[in-house]
Amino acid sequence: MVANSYAYMQGRKQYSRPQAMLFANNPGTIVEEPGDATNKFYIPLGQEINSSGYSTGADEFLILSDDNRQPIDIKPSRIEKRERTVNGRMRSYHVADKLGISTSWQRLPSRAFDVNPTFNSSGVAIDGGVSHTSDGGAGGVELLDWYENYTGSFWVYLAYDKYDNFGKTTADYGNLLKYNEIVEVFFSDFSYTIEKRGATNFDFWNVSLSLEEV
Repeated sequence: MVANSYAYMQGRKQYSRPQAMLFANNPGTIVEEPGDATNKFYIPLGQEINSSGYSTGADEFLILSDDNRQPIDIKPSRIEKRERTVNGRMRSYHVADKLGISTSWQRLPSRAFDVNPTFNSSGVAIDGGVSHTSDGGAGGVELLDWYENYTGSFWVYLAYDKYDNFGKTTADYGNLLKYNEIVEVFFSDFSYTIEKRGATNFDFWNVSLSLEEV
């Protein structure tokens, strides 16, 4: 199933706003909201991992859970060369600004569903069994699997109030309910602990990760 549609992404969010983070192996595309060509959304290409019909090696993405997620720490790093001139003033040669992104989860279920989910074209799990994360986002094993498979760069989609990425007009203030920043990153750190082993279908994990912009 190709999931790069407005309806699919709207159906995969549990609340009015999408999950705060999404990993994808592609920078995605922009689609228009049906009936409103002025309202555009960033959408990853391909299939969601673990969805019905998913095949490894194609365009894919992973929606991360907000369950017990700690604050997302975003730290800009300014790459520049500074030196003082003969009159004592500081001169800077700016190269680029790069982001460092880190967050963690406490007692995150080790799996999102108890069986491989089947999502329909509207992003609704029609044969997903029991969802162990409240929003159907990735559990600990899915996060670890992404880390193990992506030793190179990938893209993180972020949904927070960064309206100026779209411009600075009055209409741009209406972009809160979408992914509004996409950053190509590498993993700089990943760790997990098994806090509690479950008796049936899942364990509770604590997961921490750090990302560095390419």
